[in-house]
Amino acid sequence: MKVAVREKYGTPDVVHLADVDRPHPADDQLLVRVRAASVNRADLDGLGPRPGFARLFMGLRAPRDHRVGIDVAGVVERIGSSVTRFKPGDEVFADLFSYGQGAFAEYVCAREKAFQPMPRGMGFEEAATLPHSAILALQGLRLRNGRTIQPGDKVLIDGASGNVGPFAVQIAKSMGAEVTGVCSPAKLDFVRSLGADHVLDYTSVDYTTIGERYDWIVDTDSHHSIFRVRRALRPNGVYVTLGGTSLPIFGALLLGPLLSMASDRWSGLLIWWKPFSADDVDTLKTLIAAGKLKPVIDRRFPLAEVVDALRYVDDGRARGKVVITA
Repeated sequence: MKVAVREKYGTPDVVHLADVDRPHPADDQLLVRVRAASVNRADLDGLGPRPGFARLFMGLRAPRDHRVGIDVAGVVERIGSSVTRFKPGDEVFADLFSYGQGAFAEYVCAREKAFQPMPRGMGFEEAATLPHSAILALQGLRLRNGRTIQPGDKVLIDGASGNVGPFAVQIAKSMGAEVTGVCSPAKLDFVRSLGADHVLDYTSVDYTTIGERYDWIVDTDSHHSIFRVRRALRPNGVYVTLGGTSLPIFGALLLGPLLSMASDRWSGLLIWWKPFSADDVDTLKTLIAAGKLKPVIDRRFPLAEVVDALRYVDDGRARGKVVITA
């Protein structure tokens, strides 16, 4: 079978397709025929890696795991002897972040608990956009203690046009928030089409300096210091960052909680992230069924063009999700 792999760190060009034997599921595993996968910022961050200190966990000189891709949707081909929740022919989707990756392939093999049934009535391509990005969006709008946004809250989504942002805009609007989206000038109309009440062009406006204050800020790819973003919070406001470059990440991870202890405003990194939480998957399915959440797919690439798909997202051109079809 064909599978996307990389043996070293670098740009999307380090990725290539290899021919490997089709895996056989162990007792608690599923073999799934991939029908669609989607590209995430996390896939690109893993290639770099970014932030640089991720090498401590992924391999100092080269990645220990050569597979690429985390979001997948497909059909169960075979099951292990102890699998009880699925049977061949079932339509499933998964976030393989915690299960070795490998979504950019013709087949994936992972433990049964990695998978959930696809949303009813949804196609493979749309389902493949959800597992990583939509869950991050949902959890970025909720603190570890369960606190979340309230109707009428002013919410800002920094990075509103990429992988996570479009989901965050729609989820916040479904909860009754007044939403401001931050994006590049070419994507202002796209973010408005998602339901954002206001849009800011980050090339001409720095939201941390204009005097506006927000109840909740979700930063999908942090570039501001923790001190600057805290100035944009209302009393009792919340700033949550999902990732970014090394210095902002360290600031959010170390300084954010310390500053929060001496203030009524909370700021920090989404360290309580629970990949593909079953409860959150159910919430997404409810929002989708109610018509309040809809995946937006910008472009589709065949598996043979996986490098082009990664480049397209890495260049910042995508409006919403990019899907790889196998």
